Amino acid sequence: MDARRIDNKLPIAWEGIPFVLAGAALTSLFFMLDLRFLAIALGLLTLFTVYFFRDPNRNLAVQENAVLTPADGKILAIRNLETGDNRLAGRAIKISIFMSIFNAHINRIPVAGKISMLAYHPGKFFSANLDKASIHNENNVVTLETDSRKMIILVQIAGIIARRIACWVKTGDYVYTGQRFGLIRFGSRLEVYLPPDTAISVSVGQKVKAGQTVLGYLN
Repeated sequence: MDARRIDNKLPIAWEGIPFVLAGAALTSLFFMLDLRFLAIALGLLTLFTVYFFRDPNRNLAVQENAVLTPADGKILAIRNLETGDNRLAGRAIKISIFMSIFNAHINRIPVAGKISMLAYHPGKFFSANLDKASIHNENNVVTLETDSRKMIILVQIAGIIARRIACWVKTGDYVYTGQRFGLIRFGSRLEVYLPPDTAISVSVGQKVKAGQTVLGYLN
């Protein structure tokens, strides 16, 4: 477990610091060389980088049996999977969340439990709002076993711009509701596989916030 990133007290994620420092240094250099147009353009890009890698503190909405949204963004789809041909290998509910480049990209644990398995898969980089991204894109699968022995799967999926998935937990780690567990750079998708009897409380098209919006309630 990467405690420095998970318990981050800075206003931006650690992954963003090298980009911000490099952008600030080059902006200063261009000003010194009197290349003002380049300096202003790079300065604006650096400010956007700070905005993108922001890591806001959240007042966690911890409720009994509640499953919190693991990512900021918009609900793309909610599907009842009736066959075992899915990541839970049984009946399940799949919720797809799209994160645009304007959303905070910190991923958070939806419910307390133990990380039972991690599996990274290289792949393509289709736009994350397309269904084929779920199948073909680079992804990282996080399997979580809750305290009540329920299995939940989180899939971090890279998008057309995002080409770096960060996961800060390890197999065997015990994690808490709302805890940071990773980040995906520059536009991405996160999918949640829940037990089939979960009472879903979100709808397609709804905007959600990690650690605050309740996806549903486990039975």
